[in-house]
Amino acid sequence: MFSPQQTSTAMELLPLLCLLLSCSAGTSADQNGPVIVKEESDAILPCSLSTKENIESKLFDWKKKEQKNKEVFLYNDKAFYGHGLSGQDEQFKGRVSHFPDELKYGNASIIIRNTKVTDSGNYTCEFPDLQQSPVLIELVVDRILKDRSAENIPGASPKPSVKILNQTNDGALLQCEVVGAFPEPTVEWQDSAGNKLPAKEPQVSERGGSFYIILQTTVMKTDYYRCVATQEEIKHKAEADTYVHFNGSSSGSSTVSVVVGVVCLLVGIAVGVLAVLYIRRPPKQDPNSKSGVGTDTKETEE
Repeated sequence: MFSPQQTSTAMELLPLLCLLLSCSAGTSADQNGPVIVKEESDAILPCSLSTKENIESKLFDWKKKEQKNKEVFLYNDKAFYGHGLSGQDEQFKGRVSHFPDELKYGNASIIIRNTKVTDSGNYTCEFPDLQQSPVLIELVVDRILKDRSAENIPGASPKPSVKILNQTNDGALLQCEVVGAFPEPTVEWQDSAGNKLPAKEPQVSERGGSFYIILQTTVMKTDYYRCVATQEEIKHKAEADTYVHFNGSSSGSSTVSVVVGVVCLLVGIAVGVLAVLYIRRPPKQDPNSKSGVGTDTKETEE
């Protein structure tokens, strides 16, 4: 059995072992294919010397290959971007770091944090002062489904318009309207727990190459309701909420009623117990009368 300290040390070394394995196997994009990650996750780009010599005092340079190469990460004798060196491209500032403890093994790998789709592309790792061929790595950042309104993607659905068309004690008719979206989005209503709600057949029209959709549903309880428009092709999701309240149907009102009922019951029980105790209480005796009785008894005994 391992001691807790040995177990802790092994767990700390595990990520390091994984890194070493990936680096030794990932020095060629031809052999291993691209590095593929999900958007907003971290990506390790592997690069190491075949000789495994110490590079703590050496120079290595990471670039992103485009029409004009972008400076990703530069290391030179313990100085690097953000720590004594300048010139890093704005796209990568504050998001790229290396592995200092691995330099003595010839490991020049880097990690790009919080990846963006624009990070996708070909990267080179070079050792200008050494007899080492540049390492080429392809990074592929897959989009995740999220609200991309700020990215100004053509055709991305704007925030839906939601409103309550009619409400009675029996239910409320909700309407969601999505305008000017392409490709055609999938529109649905959800409750606060994210459950999809049954709805009427959507009203879909196309004008000028864009889609306009109206979706209605009827709800019968107090809750927050959300209309969600999803465009899987561009990994875009837009949503809007509304709150519907029915008198006497909220959980808060039910809770208050239960509490009041319990309090009334307890008060009734307390009053009943006090009444019983009062009735069974023995009558008070007159002190003078008690004394007289004692005297008569004494005189009789004499």
